[in-house]
Amino acid sequence: MSEDGLGWPQIVRLGLVQTALGSVVVLMTATLNRVMVVELALPALVPGFLVALHYAAQVLRPRWGYGSDRSGTRTPWIVGGMAALCLGGFGAACGTALAATDLALGLALAALSFLCVGIGAGAAGTSLLVLLSGGVAPARRGAAATIVWVMMILGFALTAPLAGHFLDPFSGLRLVAVSGSVSAIAFTVAVLALAGVERRLPVRAPEPEAARKPFFTVLAHVLADPVARTFTIFVFVSMLAYSAQELILEPYAGLTFAMSPGATTKLAGLQHGGVLAGMLLVAGVTLAARGTPLASLRLWIALGCAGSAAALFALAAGGDLLPLRPVVFALGVANGAYAVAAIGSMMALAGRGDARERGTRMGVWGAAQGIAFGAGGFLGAAAVDAVRLITAEPVQAYAAVFAAEGILFLVAVVLALRLEPVRSPGRGSVPLNPILGAR
Repeated sequence: MSEDGLGWPQIVRLGLVQTALGSVVVLMTATLNRVMVVELALPALVPGFLVALHYAAQVLRPRWGYGSDRSGTRTPWIVGGMAALCLGGFGAACGTALAATDLALGLALAALSFLCVGIGAGAAGTSLLVLLSGGVAPARRGAAATIVWVMMILGFALTAPLAGHFLDPFSGLRLVAVSGSVSAIAFTVAVLALAGVERRLPVRAPEPEAARKPFFTVLAHVLADPVARTFTIFVFVSMLAYSAQELILEPYAGLTFAMSPGATTKLAGLQHGGVLAGMLLVAGVTLAARGTPLASLRLWIALGCAGSAAALFALAAGGDLLPLRPVVFALGVANGAYAVAAIGSMMALAGRGDARERGTRMGVWGAAQGIAFGAGGFLGAAAVDAVRLITAEPVQAYAAVFAAEGILFLVAVVLALRLEPVRSPGRGSVPLNPILGAR
């Protein structure tokens, strides 16, 4: 292994695993959702429940991380997770097609498959991040986090239009064929991308059976660490705020600004463009300013969360403060900066303490992230409906939820600043935030 850990080619190869993962997940959350509601005329609650199963399985992430800690190698867990993910994706398509002739059997297969997808994504995603955290030099963590997340978005962007092209004219058999092809290609890409990467890192021997601590003992030890516990709460609160506007921004733009469906879709694209810009900004600055306060990931977490809060408060003002489009773009930039800095910090903090707990730590934070993301969209939409019961103006309901999200982001800023700096053995203090957290 080089002095700087994994090089950029290896980081990009690990990003390809995220691309493969994203290509399968996008079919689950977008294409199958539409087929169930439109072609099969099922209530929207059905795909909503199935997606909720996928997020519910994220609670198992600490267990998968613990398993990779004990085994001494991460690659088999990533490959096994991708196998479960791809089989689940194919099974969900088969279940959806089967539901057209046998609803009960088809939905049962789909439910089992969505659960399998959640388990596979959790196992592969957790071990992939742990592999990155142990192999990427501290100065490269922000850029590495950006690369792997942008490449996951690339998986969404490439798969959705290509799958859509081959799905026309639609049939159940064609859906199964397209999903099977995507799953097979994704698994192959992931396996080829992983080949030999972990061998560049120092070899970790499997933990002897006699010295192996039970899972719940390790989990309790991780949660007893004040830094790990605070970061877990931070991840949950910030991701709840991050995801709560997913389902309400476009309806808000339509009601408040009389925007057409096409215009609100473009608005969502503008926000996603901002997210990408924010990620690239953090990656570029942390690399160019290495060794200076501007390279602090915690600083960028604080700025991203504070900027997200400011943009949400501006949205709650209903256009009285600033025009809508610049505010939505700014929200995206702040979200992207916060997200990639938080992932980079997660990679840094995973190495704090016993190396045999790194996967469990990452699993705890991944579980908090997945559960919060799944709950955020539902709670955001439910909160709008609840507030609309007590107010005559729908706009006021959306404004109240945006303001609540902004408050959650401010709470996240306070939690992030309470984290202690991470120390790197043999290299002195390497704080995530030299300005606000060094000591």
